[in-house]
Amino acid sequence: MLEATHEIAIYIHRFHNLDLFQQGWYQIKITMRWEDGDCDSWGAPARVAQYEAPDLGSDDVYGVWKIDDIDHSFSTQPFRIRYAKQDILLSMMVSFNFPYRKFERGVPASAIILKCELLHTPVLGNRSAVMDSLVSAAVHEFRLPSKALLGLHAYCPVLFDMFHSVLVDVTVHVCLLKSVHTKKVPSNHKAVNEDCAMKGYDKSQQQDILIQPLTTSRDILIEELRKLSEAINQQIDISSHKLFSGDQTKSKMNGEADFLNDVPRSQSEDKLLNSIDLIDNQLTYLWSLFFNFHRVNAKKVLRYLYHQWRVERKAEWSIWMVYTKVEMPHQYISSSVHTSYQGLHGKLPIPQKIDGDPAQAAAMRAERHRQSIAQMMINTRSIQDMLIFGDPSRIPIVIVERVVTAPLRSTSSQSFFSQVDQNDTNSSISKFGPTPTNEVYTSHSHDRDLQIVVFVHGFQGHHLDLRLIRNQWLLIDPKIEFLMSEINEEKTSGDFREMGQRLAQEVVSFVKKKMDKVSRSGALTTIRLSFVGHSIGNIILRTALTDSIMTPYLGYLHTYLSVSGPHLGYLYSSNSLFNGGMWLLKKLKGTQCIHQLTFTDDPDLRNTFLYKLSKHRTLEHFKNVILLSSPQDGYVPYHSARIEMCPAATGDHSKRGQVFLEMLNYCLDQLRARPSEQRVLMRCDVNFDVTLQGKNLNTMIGRAAHIEFLESDIYIKFIMWSFTELFQ
Repeated sequence: MLEATHEIAIYIHRFHNLDLFQQGWYQIKITMRWEDGDCDSWGAPARVAQYEAPDLGSDDVYGVWKIDDIDHSFSTQPFRIRYAKQDILLSMMVSFNFPYRKFERGVPASAIILKCELLHTPVLGNRSAVMDSLVSAAVHEFRLPSKALLGLHAYCPVLFDMFHSVLVDVTVHVCLLKSVHTKKVPSNHKAVNEDCAMKGYDKSQQQDILIQPLTTSRDILIEELRKLSEAINQQIDISSHKLFSGDQTKSKMNGEADFLNDVPRSQSEDKLLNSIDLIDNQLTYLWSLFFNFHRVNAKKVLRYLYHQWRVERKAEWSIWMVYTKVEMPHQYISSSVHTSYQGLHGKLPIPQKIDGDPAQAAAMRAERHRQSIAQMMINTRSIQDMLIFGDPSRIPIVIVERVVTAPLRSTSSQSFFSQVDQNDTNSSISKFGPTPTNEVYTSHSHDRDLQIVVFVHGFQGHHLDLRLIRNQWLLIDPKIEFLMSEINEEKTSGDFREMGQRLAQEVVSFVKKKMDKVSRSGALTTIRLSFVGHSIGNIILRTALTDSIMTPYLGYLHTYLSVSGPHLGYLYSSNSLFNGGMWLLKKLKGTQCIHQLTFTDDPDLRNTFLYKLSKHRTLEHFKNVILLSSPQDGYVPYHSARIEMCPAATGDHSKRGQVFLEMLNYCLDQLRARPSEQRVLMRCDVNFDVTLQGKNLNTMIGRAAHIEFLESDIYIKFIMWSFTELFQ
C-alpha cells in the first residue's frame, strides 16, 4: 500500500509582547487542517523537539507543552506576561502530518490552514488554576497554498489583532515524504491509494503519480539546504552520502543538470517502486539532515528567513498598492500677481483650472483597482496571511505618489515671496545660533545611535490612538524610543500656540532624558527624531517645532508621517455636515482651535494663526515627509491633507484665493530639496473598504475613514514595509 505524507514543521522561537492590554497567563495553541476538508481534514501533531529547556524555576513559565489527540492540537506551556516588550523564549519545533490524498497534475488540489490561537487567563496568584481557566482571546490564520506543500522554508510572523499586539516568531518548514515515519497519524485519515482508487487509478498509475511530487519535493529541499548553508556560512555536505553518489547527483549538487531525470512512464512496476524508494530514501535522509542542521543553527536560520520575508513584502503587498510619480510645480500664482514674474525656464506657472473633483477621481481609481483584485487568481508558493488574503477585495488600496521636488525658488524681488518675508520666517531660528549637526558627539568603540519617534493624537484624542502605527514601527526597528504624547489630552480645544508649547516642552524633556541615558553607556553618535501626527495633531507638532526650545533639535529631524492632517486648514471645505458641526463648536463652545482651523481667529486672513504657521519653515528640516490622505475622509479636506492645489481655489480671484495660494506656496517651499540634499516626499492615498459599515452617520460625514486610520493597521503595513528605509 502506497502512502505519502506532508510533514509540516512549525518552529516557535519567541513570544514578544508589543502591546497587550491585560496582564496574566498566555498560551499559544496550534492546529492545522485542509482548507476544503471535512471532519477528517485535521493534521496530527507527530513529534515535538524542545531546543532549549525552559527555565522551570522561573515565575513566568508554568507547566509543559501539550498534544491533544481529540482536537489534534499542540499547545505551548503557559507563560506569564507582566510588562511591555517582555520576551518569552519558547524554542520548540512541532511537526504535523497530513496524508497526501489530493491530486491535480502532481500537485495537491487544496491548501492547508495554519491556525494560531492565543489563550489567556487573568489569573496571577494561584498558578495551579491556570490550565483550567485559559480561554481563547485571539486567532491568526495563515494559508499554505498547494504549491508550498511540496517544499517550503519561510518566516511567518504571528501578530493576532489590534487588542492583542504581540509578535510570535515562527518559521514553517514543509516536505513531502513517501510514507509515515511516526506513529501519530490518526486512523481516520484516508491513505493516498484509497484516494487514487476512488479516481479509478490502478496500482501502477498510483506509483506513477507519486514520482513527480516526490522528486519535486526532494529538489526543493536540496536547493533550500544549499541556500541556508550559504546564507549562514555553515556547510552542509550531502554529496558523499551513498544515496547521492551517482554522476547525476553530483551534477545536481553543482547546479548543472537535472538531479534525476523524469522516470519514463513505461517502466515496469518494480522499477517504478525502486525509483520511488530511492527518492523517498533521499528525502528521508535530507529531511533528517535539515532537522539536525536546524537544531544547531535555529537562530541563524530564523534571521535569514526573516530577512527573506522582509525583502518579499514589497512585492507581495504590491497587489494593493499603485505607484505613481509626479513633479512638484515650481510655484502656484494667481492672476493678481504681476505677470512680469517668470517661473522656471521662463514659463509662467499659472495653475490651470482643475476639472472635476480630485477626491472623487482618486476614489474611483482605487475602486477600479479593487475590482481588478477581486478577479485575480493569486497563485503563489508563499504563506498567505488570512487577515489580508482571506478576502483580498476588502483590503485598503494605497496609491503611492512619489513627488519629484522642484528646485528651490528664487528670492528675488519678483518672487512670490519678498525677501523680507524670508527673513521674518527664519528669524526665530537664526537668533538662537546654528542648528547642531549629528557629528557633535565624539565617536569611540561604544558609539550609540538614538532613534526617537513622537506620536501626537488629534482632536479630543487619546495618547494611545496611534499605537498601531507605533507597533509596526517597533517591528521594523525594535530599538526605537517612542513618546506617546499625553501632555494635551483633554486640552485640544484651546489655542494651538499653547498646545504646541506644551508638546515642545514634553518632547525636549523626553529627548534629554534619553540622550543622558544613552550617553552614560557610550558615546552618542547619531540622533534621529521622527514625528507622527493624526488630524490636528499635525498642526500641534508643527507649532511645537516653531518653539525656541526645539531649535537645538531641528537638525536631528528625520521622518515626518502625517496621518490625515489639515495642513492648509478649512478655507475650502465642501462637507456641509461637518462644516455645520464646526460652526456649532465655535458658537456654542467657543473652541479656539476650530476658529484657527477655519481662519476666523482674526479679521485679516494674513494675520490668522494657520497663515503665520505656514511661513515657519518647519517641514524643511525633515529628511522624509509622508502625507497620508483618504478621498473618503470627510473630516479633513482632501487637498489640505495632501498639501496641494484645491479646485475651488483655482477659480477664486478674491483675497481668500490669494491667501490660500500663498499658504500653499509657503508649505511647498519647505518641501523642496536643496541640490545637496536627499529628501523623500510621498503622498499616500488610502481607500478603505467601508461597505461593511453600511450607510450611517459616520460614513455620511466621512468620520468612518478618518477613524479607520487609527483602527486599521493593514494600510500602514503596506506603506512601512514597502519603504522600510524611511523608518529605521
